[in-house]
Amino acid sequence: MDIHHENTFEIGIYTLGDIVADPYTGKSNNAKQRIHEIIDAAKLADEAGLDIFGVGEHHRLDYAVSSPQMVLSAMAQVTKNIKLTSTTTVLNTIDPVRLFEDFATLDLISNGRAEIIAGRGAFVESFPLFGYRLDDYDALFEEHLQLLMELNENERVTWSGKYRSELKDSEIAPRPHQEKLPISVGVGGSPESAARAGRYGLGLTIAMIGGFHTRFAPLVDAYHQAGYLAGYEKAELPIGITGHGYIAQTKEKAKEEFYPYYANYMKYMNQQRGIETTITREEFEKITEPQSVMFIGSPEDIIEKILYQHEMFGHRRFMLQMDIGGVPFKNIEKTIELLGTEVAPVIRRETSGKLMEV
Repeated sequence: MDIHHENTFEIGIYTLGDIVADPYTGKSNNAKQRIHEIIDAAKLADEAGLDIFGVGEHHRLDYAVSSPQMVLSAMAQVTKNIKLTSTTTVLNTIDPVRLFEDFATLDLISNGRAEIIAGRGAFVESFPLFGYRLDDYDALFEEHLQLLMELNENERVTWSGKYRSELKDSEIAPRPHQEKLPISVGVGGSPESAARAGRYGLGLTIAMIGGFHTRFAPLVDAYHQAGYLAGYEKAELPIGITGHGYIAQTKEKAKEEFYPYYANYMKYMNQQRGIETTITREEFEKITEPQSVMFIGSPEDIIEKILYQHEMFGHRRFMLQMDIGGVPFKNIEKTIELLGTEVAPVIRRETSGKLMEV
């Protein structure tokens, strides 16, 4: 199932909606402020000509969004063209019928701009919250994914499984504006998950939040191999890449502006693991180098890295997350503008011929 409507490389942004204190002021937004900023960012991204906006799902007080479909529906009312997706929906712990109905409704509201990126989730708080066993982590995802695909294909469904009540010629309503909802699988580092996406002919979205480019080649290989064995052509197996980053007019300016917030983000994330350290400036310099998957620099730096990865992975979509560690909204606005006006047009032009050949 192709997650793209045209042979055009897609550029966008995504957010997980973390609520973290600004390292300079010590103040943090509340959930209301954070959600309204996210909606404003989507409006700006749409006006800047970006192609897609993603919203993540968490069930913690330090994240603002527990229901991406609700926030995406609000975005649909203030945008015209940009696609709206989850990044990601924690498919293990949500009822696939409810999920499909919500996103089909979003698709109707947005006139056919809804997508689902389904993942297994890096956090596990949703398991006890919704009455699921962590021991069933992977089996739940497999069953829920199979059912979601069945719902996407048919208006009436008869189905039985292990983890929810059976369906007997059940009507699945409403149906989306699109013929089918585009569905892809979000993967962080598991070749098995990448292979599952290929086996089912779904899109693959790779979260690259650290390390070198070569680290992720096995995911692409596993995806393509499984898809080939299942009878899918390469053109039917679209890849998207997501990553952390920040854009300013020069690389030095980007590093100077972003480092305090990225260090703040890393300190917070390490505290969740019981570690009281953060990233040093020297370590930060290393992750801005060309071989790193971090997208920090000038528009020219970002263009070069996206094109380099495109040669390696043949992906058709890139999504940037820059609103981490308390980055103020005025800085997010600048990155959105540069991504939309200086990066995206060049990437589309440089990749257009290759995508037409796929």
